Amino acid sequence: MQVADNLAVSIHYTLTNDEGEVIDTSEGDEALAYLHGYGNIISGLESALTGKSVGDKFKVRIDAEDAYGEIEDDRVQIVSIEMFEGVDELEVGMQFHADVSSGPGVITIINIDGDDITIDGNHPLAGVPLTFDVEVVDIRPATDEEISHGHIHGAGGHHH
Repeated sequence: MQVADNLAVSIHYTLTNDEGEVIDTSEGDEALAYLHGYGNIISGLESALTGKSVGDKFKVRIDAEDAYGEIEDDRVQIVSIEMFEGVDELEVGMQFHADVSSGPGVITIINIDGDDITIDGNHPLAGVPLTFDVEVVDIRPATDEEISHGHIHGAGGHHH
């Protein structure tokens, strides 16, 4: 069976940046399970997996635009410290869940200048090309329920 839409696919992966630094890995943990064709993983990796079979191992470099997108300048803004009422101490690098232009997301504090706080609503990996070392470990037909929900249930997938 080859990776195609409406199939449950499980992979092990190691994600690195262009400097070779490991950003994330599934090694030593359960495989990542996803529903192929539903945008559950970044588009560049999903495209690279199409047509692969269990046991296939490969390395692929994904350009930023097919990963977490390019950096969008309009997602960087200066807000008042009052936006962080109830937070005792603010530091550069702190992250908060917030509603951003694309919906729920994460903002990161990138500068503090008195009461002016510069926040960045871009994904932390926006603008970064990513390299994946991947092994396809399982492919199975997705259940009707998984297809109707748009994601995998159970081990390595979504749990309701």
